[in-house]
Amino acid sequence: MAISREGLRTEVTFAEVADRSARLAGALAARGTGRGDVVMTMIGNRPEWVYAMLACFRIGAVVLPCNEQLRPNDLRARFEKVEPRLVIADRRNLETIGASGFAGELVAIPDEDLFSSPPAPLADLAPEDPAIITFTSGTAGEPKPIRHGQRYLAGQRVQAEHWLGARDGDLCWCTAASGWSKSARNSFIAPWLMGATALLQDARFDPEGRLATVEAEGVNVLCMAPTEWRTVAKRTALRPLPSLRHAVAAGEPLNPEIVRLWEQEVGVTIHDGYGQTETGALTGMPIGPPVRPGSMGKPLPGYRLWIEDGELCADPSTIPTFFIDGGDGTWHTGDRVSEDEDGYLWFEGRADDVIISAGYRIGPFEVESALVSHPAVTEAAAVAAPDDERGAVVRAVVVLSDGYDPSDALAAELKDHVKRETAPYKYPRIVEFADALPKTTSGKIKRRLIRDG
Repeated sequence: MAISREGLRTEVTFAEVADRSARLAGALAARGTGRGDVVMTMIGNRPEWVYAMLACFRIGAVVLPCNEQLRPNDLRARFEKVEPRLVIADRRNLETIGASGFAGELVAIPDEDLFSSPPAPLADLAPEDPAIITFTSGTAGEPKPIRHGQRYLAGQRVQAEHWLGARDGDLCWCTAASGWSKSARNSFIAPWLMGATALLQDARFDPEGRLATVEAEGVNVLCMAPTEWRTVAKRTALRPLPSLRHAVAAGEPLNPEIVRLWEQEVGVTIHDGYGQTETGALTGMPIGPPVRPGSMGKPLPGYRLWIEDGELCADPSTIPTFFIDGGDGTWHTGDRVSEDEDGYLWFEGRADDVIISAGYRIGPFEVESALVSHPAVTEAAAVAAPDDERGAVVRAVVVLSDGYDPSDALAAELKDHVKRETAPYKYPRIVEFADALPKTTSGKIKRRLIRDG
């Protein structure tokens, strides 16, 4: 089921999805795209995005879904690392792609001619053959591409059954924008594995609109980012939603008071979960036992996780969605976690400097690079600052170049500059000025001192 930006409601059967994706696969094959080729998509939450993803899976192409908020610089960095053979994009994104300098083949949608080709045959693929690429947030430098194998798709059944909670006949709605790791797996793959119907809504976030859509469509399972759960709770009058049976959150820790508020006012308890771009979902609040507000749940069934020196670690061989062998048999998540006597895990903080804001994972390097590209900025550091609604926002501390003086006007100018240079969700909502940044003897910025100062 899909709802357009204009509010047009469309029901698409599984038979139609199968036919249109197979024909789009045929159109891609006719253009010389095949097994192992990278195909980037830049499409909103609409059926064409699903068709494009499935078309790539069908012929063995490796799909790289991208968020529509990415700017030319973001895309250029991705093109340099991945080198897509072809890009499928909504017409509203063509100008952005053109400005990125992409020189490959560009396919614009909507275009019904793309669905007139004969269906492409199914490729014979192995579990380890690449299927999808998602980019990390850029914790230690620039974002990195992560290639997941074909087993990543079927491997979503574990979290679909034991955390997402989809059932045969349910209507599931994952609100994440296309291009994010959670969107790629929970917008349609995980619900379909359980026999459920997926809802796509190609619209900007609107708190009251979320509740109205759940009511109007009879949504049974709702998956939102913690910021969305918080914002809806604070900016709307929560009310009972009779159709809503199950709710999940992931991307950052969800405040216990928000979990309790939804339970009291709506009658649904939000099940928090945890995962990474490299691994997919790793933990989830179990279905059945009482929810423990503030906990990220327990390891998913069959997944071996443990805590080593305060850091959550995993055995990649036990995780069907994992992308690598794990080297020495251990995956270090970089997140500090504690475990209670009943085996529930509690997120304490990141061991690195990634900023998690409104569910978006933002690498400080990207923000700092955008700031330094402005002539007024000599150096910059980006850290997280607490925020009641978003969990955290980007706070930038800037050292100005000679000839520039601190001012509110310059702070606003720098914010707008970052919005132009990179995806808007990365811009610093707080800009401060300093004479110098604290550094190690080797010249590395001491972000922890800035964050705690």
